[in-house]
Amino acid sequence: MPDSHNSDRSMSLGLALLPILVLVLALTGNVLFVYGDDALSGSSQMIIILVSGFAAAIGLSRGIAWATIQKSMVDTISNAMPSILILLLVGALASIWLLCGTVPVLVYYGVKLLNPTIFLVACCIACALTSLVSGSSWSTAATIGVAMVGVGRALGVPDGLIGGAIISGAYFGDKISPLSDTTNLAAAVTETPLFDHIRYLMNTTVPSMIISLILFTVIGLNLDTSAAGVDVSSVLGAIDDRFNITLWLLFPPIITLGLIVKRVDAIPALFVGILAGLLCALIFQRELIADLMATMEGDFLQYRLLMDTLFAGVSIETANPTLNDLFSAGGMQGMLGTVWLILAAMAFGGVMEACGMLTRIMQAVQKLAKGFFSLVACTAGTCIVTNVSTSDQYISVAIPGRMYAKLYKEKGYASENLSRTLEDTGTVTGVLIPWNTCGAYHAAVLGIATPTYFLFCFFNLLSPIMTLIYAWFMIRIKRIEPLEQDDPNRVVV
Repeated sequence: MPDSHNSDRSMSLGLALLPILVLVLALTGNVLFVYGDDALSGSSQMIIILVSGFAAAIGLSRGIAWATIQKSMVDTISNAMPSILILLLVGALASIWLLCGTVPVLVYYGVKLLNPTIFLVACCIACALTSLVSGSSWSTAATIGVAMVGVGRALGVPDGLIGGAIISGAYFGDKISPLSDTTNLAAAVTETPLFDHIRYLMNTTVPSMIISLILFTVIGLNLDTSAAGVDVSSVLGAIDDRFNITLWLLFPPIITLGLIVKRVDAIPALFVGILAGLLCALIFQRELIADLMATMEGDFLQYRLLMDTLFAGVSIETANPTLNDLFSAGGMQGMLGTVWLILAAMAFGGVMEACGMLTRIMQAVQKLAKGFFSLVACTAGTCIVTNVSTSDQYISVAIPGRMYAKLYKEKGYASENLSRTLEDTGTVTGVLIPWNTCGAYHAAVLGIATPTYFLFCFFNLLSPIMTLIYAWFMIRIKRIEPLEQDDPNRVVV
C-alpha cells in the first residue's frame, strides 16, 4: 500500500490544493452569508473538521491507509498539547487578574495618562497597555477604545486618526501578550514555545510600534488641541468605586514577566501568576469579593467564587457601562473555542501531511521560495490572501502555519521565523479588511468606518513591511543548524 511520500509524486497540484480551495470557499460563505461574527462559535471549526474528512477521503481513494492518516492527526495534535495547556492557564490568569484588580488598575492609570496635547500617542499607549494585560484587541476597542473616541472627538481629532491610534495600540498588545489567543495560536500551529515566539516577535513588533508612536506624536503636536480638560472622571470614578486601586496590584504581572525574562517555562510562570492573582484578590479586593458572594447561595462561598473565576470566568459590573465588557472574562471555559480551533486546524494539517498534499504544495511553493526572503514573502502573501478570502484572522494564522511549517524546517530556519511572519501579516491585517470579522467588528464598535481609519493604523501597516525588511536584510534570522561557510546567507545581524 503506497505511503504519502510515494503518493504525492503523482498527485497533481490542483488535487493537492482542492481541500484548501473548498475550505476557503466554505469558510468565506459561512462568515459572509450565515454566521457573521459568530462563525468562531463552532461553525468554522466544524467546517475545518468536515473538510479534513474530505481531504482524508481523497487520501483513502489514493491508497493511503486510515491508520497512517489517524496517526498523523494524533501526532500533529500532540505537538500542540503544551500550547493548549498554556491557553487554559491563560484563561484562568485573565479572570483572576480581573478579580484581583490588576486589569482595572492598569486601565485606571492608562486613562490618567491622557493629555490633550499628546492625545494620539497617549491613546495608543493606553490601548496597548490594556490589550497587553487583557490579551484582547476586541475588548480593548469596546471599552477604552469607545471612551477614547468620545474624548478624541471632543478634542476635535479626526475620526480616522482616533481609530488608527486605538487599533494600533490594541493590536500591539494583542500581538505580544501571552494572554492573546492569536499569539497562542501562532505558537501552537508552528510548534514554537510560546515565550520563544513572543521574544522573537519583539524584534519586529517594537520597531513598528516605535515608528507608529513617533508618527502619532508628530501628527498630534500639529493638531489643534485647544479644547483641553476633557472629563474622564466618570471612567476613573467607576473603577475607583468598584476596586481598591493600589500599585501593589502590579505585583502579579511583574512577577510573571520577571519569570519569563528569566526564561522560566511558560506553564510554571503562568501558574505563579495565577497564585499571585489569588493572593492579591484575597488581600486587596475583600469588599468586591464580599459583594459578589452576596449574590451566591450555598456554603464555602469564597472558595466557590475563586474557583468559578478560574474555570468559568467572572463578570464585574461598574457604574460605567463602557467598562463592563472589559471587566468580564471567561476563565478556562472562555478558551475552549480557541482550543477547538487549534484541534481542528491541527487535524486538518495532519490529514494534508499524511496524504502528501502539503508536500506537493510545498514542492510548488519551493520553486518560488528560492531564498529566505521569497519564503517569507510567500508566507505573508498567503496570510493576507487568506485573511481577505476567509474573512477571519484565526484561519489566516492557523492554515498557513501548518502549510509552511515543514518547508521552513527543511530549509534550516527555526519555527520562530514562521510564527513571527504569521503574526506580522495574519494577525494584524484582518482589521484592515472591511468584510473581515475584525474589520467589521471594530468599525461597528468604534463607529468609524474601516476605510476611514485604514491609512492611520500605522502599526498594522508597518508590521508586514517590517517582517519583509528583516527577511531581506537577514536581520536576526534564527537557524536550526549552523551556517555553512559557503552559505550565501551566512551574514546574520
